[in-house]
Amino acid sequence: MATPAKQAAIAELTDRFRESGAAVLTEYRGLSVAQLSQLRASLRTTGSYSVVKNTLTQLAAKEAGVSAFDGLLSGPSAIAFITGDPVEAAKSLRDFSKANPLLVIKAGVLDGKALTGEEIAKLADLESREVLLGKLAGVMKAKLSQAAYMFAAPLSKTVRTVDALRAKLEEQGPQGSAAATPAEAAEPAPEATEDVATGGDSA
Repeated sequence: MATPAKQAAIAELTDRFRESGAAVLTEYRGLSVAQLSQLRASLRTTGSYSVVKNTLTQLAAKEAGVSAFDGLLSGPSAIAFITGDPVEAAKSLRDFSKANPLLVIKAGVLDGKALTGEEIAKLADLESREVLLGKLAGVMKAKLSQAAYMFAAPLSKTVRTVDALRAKLEEQGPQGSAAATPAEAAEPAPEATEDVATGGDSA
């Protein structure tokens, strides 16, 4: 039976698995304390890096429903518990392992999905959340500007058309009325024409 101290350690690890969006299992054999401190510092903005005991970690992972590390918990193990951007964390781990080949990235879990070391390396090649959000914001801004133009263009065109029509009506209205009056005054009335014709027959 596990001692109270071990039970507390298992409970803490279980909570960290459940609270993390991702976790990466590594082997740090041969790394110095200074190198481990450097790795922790590189992961500070995205999560934490902790040396763990294999047996307790296996029990905690099982309790949390994580099976990605089954059969891999051997040797000196440490886990990166990721609560921030998993892409940024993967980049930090990849870059550190390139500079310090003694760090071995064994496996990981992301949103409940098991990842191999190779898949974590591919994850590191993706663009970070901030970059993607920046691109999305740029696209949305362009689309909004385009939509605003599409809405504004017909409206401005309608306003110009109405103004032009109003100006033309104001210009032609008085002239049309003035031109009609002399024409109507010069045209003889039907009764007068008939009288002239009758008078001519009588003569």
